[in-house]
Amino acid sequence: MKRPSMPQPLTEAEVAEAERQLGVSFPDEYRAYLLEVSAGGAVCRLERTGRGWWWAENSATRRDLLSVPFPHPDSCADADDELDAREPQAEDFPDQRSYRDAWNAWDVECEEFEDRKTAGAVIAGDHGCGFFTLLVITGPLAGTVWWDGRATCGLIVPLSLDHSGGAQPIEFGNWIKRDSWSLLPPGWG
Repeated sequence: MKRPSMPQPLTEAEVAEAERQLGVSFPDEYRAYLLEVSAGGAVCRLERTGRGWWWAENSATRRDLLSVPFPHPDSCADADDELDAREPQAEDFPDQRSYRDAWNAWDVECEEFEDRKTAGAVIAGDHGCGFFTLLVITGPLAGTVWWDGRATCGLIVPLSLDHSGGAQPIEFGNWIKRDSWSLLPPGWG
């Protein structure tokens, strides 16, 4: 069986076209990777699709959030608590239909909030079971890499070389040489 070849690097014109279509400027280290190494390989492939440039393994339904700056996950904690506290309870409604309608509206709000937690980032790696490595494309944290562990604990945490020293998120150029699992906080999983 022939193994698929690693995607080739993109040209400067392709990268510029992708940035223009997506309305972003790629972080320097990621841009260099696209031009010098590959359009995929160790990260989800950036490719031309029927809807324009996008990353394989990423949902294209929220393209509008790519240009929104990635929010530091700590900035979401209070809003998360407030949203949880507003979850409709059946006993507060006169009938099942009223409760269901209120709960469905709350659930839509929760889904929108969850989508916004990863605004400005794309999935760089899919590790199965709902675990992802995120590459931040826009905002003050552009170029850093994060672990999306919301499938089990509701958290997005920085992948870091030093979790005891403030857990500064690792930059793309350092991450690409490593394994995301080895950059997680101690005791993860």
